Amino acid sequence: MPITFKCKTTTLALLCFVGQASAATINAQVQDSKTGDPLGDAVVVAIPEDRASFKGGDSDIVVDQIDKEFVRYVTPAFIGHNVQFPNHDEIRHHVYSFSDTKNFEIPLYKEKPADPILLDTAGEIILGCNIHDWMKGFIYVSESPYFAQSDVTGQAVLNDLPAGRYDVQVWHPNLQGNPEKTVQTVGLQSAADSQALTFELKQKKVWKAWRSPTPGAGSYN
Repeated sequence: MPITFKCKTTTLALLCFVGQASAATINAQVQDSKTGDPLGDAVVVAIPEDRASFKGGDSDIVVDQIDKEFVRYVTPAFIGHNVQFPNHDEIRHHVYSFSDTKNFEIPLYKEKPADPILLDTAGEIILGCNIHDWMKGFIYVSESPYFAQSDVTGQAVLNDLPAGRYDVQVWHPNLQGNPEKTVQTVGLQSAADSQALTFELKQKKVWKAWRSPTPGAGSYN
């Protein structure tokens, strides 16, 4: 089933702020423009055309570290959220981001660092670990509280949208270009309205660091 963020759930989910219990819906299908294959881990964002001012998120989201990988690989968020980086491995990690959206570094630690990171700017955050070069993850911080993440079938459903006009755009970790180039504008007339959109994304080639085949070997402890 499509992944939709509209309420507080587990630590691996998000809190998305929406004000109406019964409102319009956008059904988005995200796929590769060359092959037609569905794309999971895309973040579909509906931005009200009037660019209304929103109250920022006020809860923590979580990006875990399990088996020397970031879990989840892609985590959507909203401006104002704090992100926690617990470490459930028996080894130390050193998390960092050199992204323009958020630049930070959490020195070597086990279990849970003391302070969360405030997400105060919209955009892409690329995560890495200074010890384990193959570890890579993404946080996409949305400027709008109306967003959803596509599942393995490429489907994302944005529920509980107030009536109005929206610029709908898509971000994906392998997107060639920027999300603004993907915009489709839709008008939602009433609570019963439902719009279906298809997004065909050009993907860039992505280099991935080689992972040590032996757990705990050499410098990869």
